Amino acid sequence: GACVRSASADHIALILDRVVRGIASFHSFDRSQLYQFCLFVRLSRVPAPAQNSPASLLRRAYVRGSEVTPSKLQANVSAVLSQLGWTHDYEFVTDEGFSIDLAQPAFKRCLEVDGPHHYLRDYRTGRFVQNGATRLKTRLLELLGWTVARVSFFDWERLDSDHDRRQYLTALLSSSSSSPSG
Repeated sequence: GACVRSASADHIALILDRVVRGIASFHSFDRSQLYQFCLFVRLSRVPAPAQNSPASLLRRAYVRGSEVTPSKLQANVSAVLSQLGWTHDYEFVTDEGFSIDLAQPAFKRCLEVDGPHHYLRDYRTGRFVQNGATRLKTRLLELLGWTVARVSFFDWERLDSDHDRRQYLTALLSSSSSSPSG
């Protein structure tokens, strides 16, 4: 983030010019990563030239490369949210192409359900830490005005009953300024 914000418009233009020249040879994953970079540049209000913007081509690659397979964990969290009366869309896709696990688009509130692939393990402490892709998605959603709450697989696995799960989600949604109603 700090590197992008300190870059001049000329530097951003140079990067985007090089991207446009070679974009046809990029793999879908690479275009997907570049789309996130372009979106971050735009949302961070970095002055960047509009000409030669690869954003639309990159967005198509990002959306294509972001096909989702909802997990049993996500379905379980969704069911408990429904018990609480927290109405939501399942796998909502934003205009920017982000797939949100459980969303209330009208209020720009969402709950992301994070399985093991969203984390790395700190080799010194053994604790799980969010990986870069998960942190970037959260940051971009917040820059787009979304309130993001996250349920981790390791927190969810510790809950023994539906009562415990309802209490956990109620507390999580309250702490993220998203009441369970609505």
